[in-house]
Amino acid sequence: MPLASHARPPPRARRGRAALAALSVAAVGLAGGCELSGRGLPAFGPAPLPYGDAPAAQLERGRELLAQYQCGSCHAIPKVPAARASLGPPLDAFGRRSYIAGHLPNRPETLARWIEAPAALVPGTTMPSMGVSPRDARDMAAYLLALE
Repeated sequence: MPLASHARPPPRARRGRAALAALSVAAVGLAGGCELSGRGLPAFGPAPLPYGDAPAAQLERGRELLAQYQCGSCHAIPKVPAARASLGPPLDAFGRRSYIAGHLPNRPETLARWIEAPAALVPGTTMPSMGVSPRDARDMAAYLLALE
């Protein structure tokens, strides 16, 4: 006769344990972004932007270029004069987004290439090529990636 302690739990109990384990893993993953305050308590706040460490001069140049290339004709962009259009998606909190145009990982080099030649990365996109140079695209990407 098998011992009760070695008996396999019923399927419903196993599902409950699996769900609890999954929630525990998720909670640990979420807590991994927390920092400890000086008193040993979790300090919850926004995590730093993954690519938000560009020099201030580059960020300012990128902001000015977004206005110069008239990106605001299609997009609403924080702190860019006259960039309040709604034809394209708003670009607020762009630095917190995971994807560019819903397809491309949001990384500095990919965003710069997207700004420079969008159709080369997503054929058929409605985002037009505006003749942006590689240097200008890098500065524009830096500004967008710094938006929280």
